[in-house]
Amino acid sequence: MAPEPRTEHPDPDARRPQQSSGPSLRVEKRLVRGGSCRVAGMDEVGRGSPAGPAFVGVVVVDASVARVPPGVRDSKLLSPSRREALVPAIQSWAADWGVGEASASEVDRFGVNGALRLAGWRALGQLLSPPDLVLLDGGHDWLTPPPTIEESEPVVGPASPGPSPEQPVARPSVVTRVRADRACASVAAASILAKVARDAVMVELAGAHPDYGWEENKGYGTSAHFDALRRLGPTPHHRLSWRLPVTDGGA
Repeated sequence: MAPEPRTEHPDPDARRPQQSSGPSLRVEKRLVRGGSCRVAGMDEVGRGSPAGPAFVGVVVVDASVARVPPGVRDSKLLSPSRREALVPAIQSWAADWGVGEASASEVDRFGVNGALRLAGWRALGQLLSPPDLVLLDGGHDWLTPPPTIEESEPVVGPASPGPSPEQPVARPSVVTRVRADRACASVAAASILAKVARDAVMVELAGAHPDYGWEENKGYGTSAHFDALRRLGPTPHHRLSWRLPVTDGGA
């Protein structure tokens, strides 16, 4: 069954629940001491949006990475201006970083988890060298290809910056942790990079499709967005496999 878009107001990545303390490197440093020399925190944004791409950020921590930049939090806890201001600090602080994208049409083709896998491997493909371990937010490993995928098959398309048969990226171990974006600085930082990159794309797309309010809702399911879908129908940037509102004259 096609997923229904989440109805959020105005953007689920803009909510700011209270938090008593910020994330730390405690988990990452324990993994480094355990033998994973390069630990990559990874997080996604755009999973529940009926329009626009999904993005995945990755931030690598090694033994040289020390104090967390002040203000790093899960991206949902920060204002847009604060997220944007933190990007240069995160990029300078991290041992390595990357951001990958999967289009709305790829969400339609591969499903949400498959599209996140594409974006995640595209992000890993941007790193200077592969990590030993990926620390993934949540309780489900959507990054590791399922066992039905042959080892020789590219995890992403040959035109993407991720692995291909000619330039494979080694598959790291994956550790999942619920609410890692609140506890682990690398994951929180990755969420900020992904969120800022996706928001910029949605603001740019809003210029070509001004009726949907993407500069405000970033493609999420607000009432204004759904009203525009009913009046105008979907754009090429909508996830057509989802249960979108039909136009006023539609069935």
